[in-house]
Amino acid sequence: MTRYEELFGRLSERGEGAFVPFVMLSDPTPDVSLEVIRTVIEAGADALELGVPFSDPVADGPTIEASHIRALAGGATVDGCIEIIKRVRQEFPDIPIGMLIYGNVAFTRGLERFYADFKEAGADSILIPDVPVREGKLFADTANAAGIDPIFIAPARASERTLEGVARLSQGYIYAISRDGVTGTEKASETLGLDEVVANVKRFGGAPVLLGFGISEPHHVKEAIAAGAAGAITGSAITKIIDRHVSRETADGDAESTPSRVDDMDALRKELTEYVSAMKAATC
Repeated sequence: MTRYEELFGRLSERGEGAFVPFVMLSDPTPDVSLEVIRTVIEAGADALELGVPFSDPVADGPTIEASHIRALAGGATVDGCIEIIKRVRQEFPDIPIGMLIYGNVAFTRGLERFYADFKEAGADSILIPDVPVREGKLFADTANAAGIDPIFIAPARASERTLEGVARLSQGYIYAISRDGVTGTEKASETLGLDEVVANVKRFGGAPVLLGFGISEPHHVKEAIAAGAAGAITGSAITKIIDRHVSRETADGDAESTPSRVDDMDALRKELTEYVSAMKAATC
């Protein structure tokens, strides 16, 4: 069994859903992001979604876009992110690790090497948000050959053809988005449509459904699971917590080229722990 299969089976037996926080690697530094990952796992995260910084994150709203910029300003590289994943996998051998990485990174590295490198580091799945499922077969085939679960997005108002393709090609889980648009808590999940969103995806079978986009409060998690999802993914709310603890000092007012720092890691850990614990409690 894969780590995802073991996780979803275990949670189903306990009558729980999965809470999956998103963390941008190297935001604002590699050491801080590693501490953030340790903290969210210890606070109850069931799996991880980890981002690799990219200069043009078209699927992300302003909050997560800022985390890309902070990480890149601090010198983040793909190889450096791979080293962080290796450390996480060494410390936490059982937790599923999903990656969110933009397509240019895969193309630049070469698809076979790209998937092989992340598999060797310890990743379980990779979602490339700017590759739609209609263009995804090459990516899915290459991922499967490397032993990586390919993940595709099921849009809230997708056609039957798209949903069938997402269900057919996705392994590990399906990322269903609860509303149109980019990531962010500025616009909440469209609660009244969650049942329909999940039901539309599940009509075609496939992997368990995790809901994302606009999920920032415990009641959003409860509503996602009540709608039939296996769990929920939260990104911008986690990133906002980190943002509140990041130093604002910049050189010459240029935030995009000046490394940031966290001055009080204990305070950051405390706020993350309280938030993740509350979100995980909502899955029961």
